[in-house]
Amino acid sequence: MPEAVGVIETLGFPAILAAADASVKAARVTLVYFDKAESGRFYIAIRGGISEVKPAIAAGIEAAEAAYGGQVITHYIVPNPPENVESVLPLEYTEEVEQFRI
Repeated sequence: MPEAVGVIETLGFPAILAAADASVKAARVTLVYFDKAESGRFYIAIRGGISEVKPAIAAGIEAAEAAYGGQVITHYIVPNPPENVESVLPLEYTEEVEQFRI
């Protein structure tokens, strides 16, 4: 099954928490990365089948915007990321998240 990666960046922690929660509950995806950007921005990366990442990102965006003061800065989906992108960017399944891989 072709894999995809989806990312969401928000302003404020409650919005990214809501996005992460909604994303993993909306479809068969795995949260593979979380980090802080600058100026109160946070982002997550999820992985899964292309048909699963699309609704998961949509649910995450909706939940983030519904969080009090939540603001989605940007989001993007990459279907079938090449190995070079996976090896350079923090998008791979790590040992830490492997137990949650669906």
